[in-house]
Amino acid sequence: MTDRRLDNRRVLTLVTNYGVEQDELLIPLKELRKDGVDVTIAAVSTDSVQTLQGDKDPGETVDPDIALEALGAAPHDLLLLPGGTLNADQLRLEPAAIDTVRAFAASSRPIAAICHGPWALVEADVLRGKTLTSYPSLRTDITNAGAKAWVDEPVVVDEEGGYPLITSRTPKDLADFVAATRELLARA
Repeated sequence: MTDRRLDNRRVLTLVTNYGVEQDELLIPLKELRKDGVDVTIAAVSTDSVQTLQGDKDPGETVDPDIALEALGAAPHDLLLLPGGTLNADQLRLEPAAIDTVRAFAASSRPIAAICHGPWALVEADVLRGKTLTSYPSLRTDITNAGAKAWVDEPVVVDEEGGYPLITSRTPKDLADFVAATRELLARA
């Protein structure tokens, strides 16, 4: 855990407008912003984002900062991919989201993905040689995408293969996920 403020760090979060797991979006945003991080939420459209709890119960709504298509080349230090089955499944079908994932990996900038969030990494074809975790049902997809290994651990930080990758399994792992994200941002 770092005690250092993370002012001047910028995090980009990609979501769809329906189905992102509430805690996987809101807890990292709250914790990182408390540390001084500028967090941008990019959604498919600028309509409100309806979060869900447990993939079924309506959660809080959040206003995105920008639409995916309008992102451009704004510099961010880390890409955050929250889960939620519906969110992650739809996000991997958004060309602007997948292009953003590829751009982060190609420029060696870190990516943090939790639960079903790694589906975008599978779609972007950026997992070759990586060791990571996720919601267990993604294991086969991740392995088939060329990952070195899928492991069942609360958080995995893999700094091999061109870019740093932080992954976690479920909302139960959020404390470890946020701590690893803070540590990586502190070194940036």
